[in-house]
Amino acid sequence: MEKRPNIEERLVNMPFNPEKSPLYYGWFILALGAVGILMSIPGQTMGVSVFTDYLIDALGISRLNLSLTYMIGTTLSSLVLSRAGKFYDRFGVRLTVLLSGSIMGLILLFLSQVDRIAGAAAQVTPLSPYVWGFTLMILGFFLLRFSGQGVMTMISRSMVMKWFNKRRGLAAAILGVVTSFGFSYAPRLLDSLIQNHTWREAWQVLALVCGFAMALFGFIFFRDNPRICRLKQDGRKEVKENPKTALLHRTEELTLKEAKRRPALWIFAVSLAILSLYNTAYTFHVVSIFGKIGLDRSQAIGIFLPISLVSVSSQFLISALSDRVRLEILYLIYLAGLVLGMVAILFLGTGLPILLLIIGMGISGGVFGTLTSITWVRLYGNAHLGAISGFGMSWMVVGSAVGPYLFSLAEQFTGSYNPAVLLCLVLTAAMIVCTSVLWLKRRDEPLTSSSDT
Repeated sequence: MEKRPNIEERLVNMPFNPEKSPLYYGWFILALGAVGILMSIPGQTMGVSVFTDYLIDALGISRLNLSLTYMIGTTLSSLVLSRAGKFYDRFGVRLTVLLSGSIMGLILLFLSQVDRIAGAAAQVTPLSPYVWGFTLMILGFFLLRFSGQGVMTMISRSMVMKWFNKRRGLAAAILGVVTSFGFSYAPRLLDSLIQNHTWREAWQVLALVCGFAMALFGFIFFRDNPRICRLKQDGRKEVKENPKTALLHRTEELTLKEAKRRPALWIFAVSLAILSLYNTAYTFHVVSIFGKIGLDRSQAIGIFLPISLVSVSSQFLISALSDRVRLEILYLIYLAGLVLGMVAILFLGTGLPILLLIIGMGISGGVFGTLTSITWVRLYGNAHLGAISGFGMSWMVVGSAVGPYLFSLAEQFTGSYNPAVLLCLVLTAAMIVCTSVLWLKRRDEPLTSSSDT
């Protein structure tokens, strides 16, 4: 039986036909995907962290309990990301971005009034405003993290990777540079928006721009893959390829069930989740972490810019290498940078560790950006990319959920974040061992996708 076209395929030429574009539409997709990832910032940790202290004051909630709501809400969102990935595989990127953008817009409006809603609910129920605030923040973080950090990021990145094969490394590099600079500047921009208006109005502006406007923008301009547009990956003309790397682009088309039988899926998913855990915790508590060594809010937020400069540089280098070396080697470089960043936090307080922090977090963040773009499509192909990316993203989301609460617990009971950092360091070392074993087993095999798994 012939497969029926989905909504994406039926509407591919509405309101315009990408095939008639004077420039290969994949380059527009690259720019559009970058916009989509940047619009997910309200759902990312650096977008939430700027509002943390205002939520604590408005809700009268402790930092520990706010971190707990963040963990619960984010963990819940991770449980449904694989289903969202399957929805994306079935219905395409345009309907998915329309729904995710609309959800993010609605939940940002909700969060801008969450303390008032909690107070109103307490007046007509026996529950206190504190209980209502705690409960509503779980709901708010669940939908915000699901729609922003989860779905919006996943579909934007996956869409771009579908449009490129032999130029995938270049596309990943460009995507990473744009998003790295955007993410690094976002905390300052959001803080300025809050200072010039209020935290409520800031979230309302983000609801209109990053939520509803992005939903409409994505529905009009996004396209799921070149095939439905009667185009080819990388462009209309054949791209010459180095014979030494030709095998690298012979990708298997595996389902999520088949991919789960390969150890690489689990090793790489957990490795990526560690940075999500650590970086989310660090970002969520950055003002508090730097406050312990006598630095103020603006100095703490300012650390993201130099980190982004290192991140962009490392991402350019890694993206160039990504078409020539095994994924295991890239993961070992990424994990080594992460170790350096963690060690720097343990000895934070002098000039040298801050420099090491910038270098370590910059390298790990830069390589992370490339790996999240290329890993799953390189290993398992395009056919079930949504489901597999959703599975990988769910691990990262779980990590980002646990991180802030883990660091809060450490600070609450020991007065320091170091015990949590040490735990992250142990997990990272374990992944270095697993990745090294995987590399030793596969190093003599051809650079096909199956050998990487």
